[in-house]
Amino acid sequence: MANRLFRKKSVDQILSDAEHGGSGLAKILGVRDLVSLGIAAIVGAGIFSTIGLASYNGGPAVSLLFVFVAFACVFTALSYAQFASTVPVSGSAYTYAYVAFGELFAWIIGWALVLEYAVSNMVVAISWSQYFVSMLEGFGIHLPKWMTMAPGYALDAQLKFLEVGIDNLEKIDKVALEAYQSAPRILDIPIILDIPAGLITFFVTWLVYIGIKESRRASNIMVLIKIGIILAVIIGGIFFVKPENWVPFAPNGIGGVMSGVAAVFFAFIGFDSISTTAEECKNPQRDLPKAMIYCLLICAVLYVAITLVLTGMVNYKELNVKDPLAYVFEYVGFDHMAGIISVTSVIAITSALLVFQLAQPRIWMTMSRDGLLWKKFATIHPKYKTPSFATIVTGIVVAIPALFFKMDFFVDLTSVGTFFAFILVCCGVLYMDYSGISKRSKFKVPYINGKYIVGISLIIGLVLAIRFSGESISDWMSMGSSAILLHKSLVIVFWLAWLVLSVMSFKYNFSLLPVMGILINLYLMSELGASNWIIFILWLIAGLVIYFGYGYKHSKLRTRED
Repeated sequence: MANRLFRKKSVDQILSDAEHGGSGLAKILGVRDLVSLGIAAIVGAGIFSTIGLASYNGGPAVSLLFVFVAFACVFTALSYAQFASTVPVSGSAYTYAYVAFGELFAWIIGWALVLEYAVSNMVVAISWSQYFVSMLEGFGIHLPKWMTMAPGYALDAQLKFLEVGIDNLEKIDKVALEAYQSAPRILDIPIILDIPAGLITFFVTWLVYIGIKESRRASNIMVLIKIGIILAVIIGGIFFVKPENWVPFAPNGIGGVMSGVAAVFFAFIGFDSISTTAEECKNPQRDLPKAMIYCLLICAVLYVAITLVLTGMVNYKELNVKDPLAYVFEYVGFDHMAGIISVTSVIAITSALLVFQLAQPRIWMTMSRDGLLWKKFATIHPKYKTPSFATIVTGIVVAIPALFFKMDFFVDLTSVGTFFAFILVCCGVLYMDYSGISKRSKFKVPYINGKYIVGISLIIGLVLAIRFSGESISDWMSMGSSAILLHKSLVIVFWLAWLVLSVMSFKYNFSLLPVMGILINLYLMSELGASNWIIFILWLIAGLVIYFGYGYKHSKLRTRED
């Protein structure tokens, strides 16, 4: 059974299945379209919403965290680019894992990608709703509060009101309290939901359903608007920057900066969604690698610049808001600019929603084509040439939770799934190099021999950690085994992984850049809370139940071998 669980697909098999599987997808995307889709995915809810919370926690130094995370993503992007040039089919990291690690890992990574695409789209939809409501209020249109937020916010505000009274509530809590008190009731249960988030998901799902050409055109237009408004914020905001707002640069220390890892990393996820459109590219082996690197570099520069401008315009303590870009211009009295940002932000965030809704159905389509999901997911619409059934299911899966759940819950959970996918892709490049598959790659990660560098850097890293972490061995001993398991287990995994990679790099002459991608992503993972990992593990267990209940029995690779 173990052999069957880890059976691999050859590159020739995957290409043959894609060619003769009758996918029928329209091949119309070029480099410019792919870069546009990548920017649409990356520059979304992260820069328009979660960047405020990250700045509030870490201060101006969060700009350095953006550099660090972008640095991590470059190594991952190079690994994705090599896979994309070798296996130019839809499926992203799922397909790559099938080649490198076998069917079970492919299923696990495909299931994790649901968190990256579908769950992150819930965040984007909720963020879109917040900007949309703000925009309407700017025009004097006020929707009932109970129609514009998750019930959790209203319930928290009610409990806080009962505990401290109305006078001690913050402005945002008073809005949520109004939603709780004014909501219609059924059996004394308040009906509170985020209707705009559900409606925009329905609209974007319809757009993705009717065709890639329409989606491409809409994405290109929205990206131009998005980049225009971001440049306007950067250029216009420079005139309001007060250098004293950058002091202190890291008010809460390294801990405050790293607490924004999930929010900052969430801002960067999405560049890999480009790889899901491989079967709709004119020349995927040439264009996909270029597009991934281009869009990542462009977005990294934009993120760092806009973070420095925001924290220079207002004190970082003022940025714990849901619409930071509009807020900073309201704060400095430039209300017209704030209004323009609110309107264009609605358009900009829509483009991110569109790309993720485009990516998720193509993952499911590829898994279905391999027999791991119900064959209905591989259905291609005869007229629109899109994975119709998978697109509809994606719309339902995103829209319903977006109506009822809080945004911050999804941000951390999305990051866990994405880190997991990124690490496996970097590991996959090491396997491709070892097995000789890399000889077929049209693009390769630049090779730097890590034979000695990985081990030497481990020693240096341990010395620096002991010297500057502020935690001694005695501190660890005093925590007790249960506390270490709960709070430090991921840190232990990180150092053990580094040790194993040092030994294997010495033995097999591993390429340094994929190894760095693994270690940096693993380190960032260790900064996430243990509760996120518990939920992620439960998510994987649910996925394994589906795999062994359906996918294992219906796997086309297994049927072919039998």
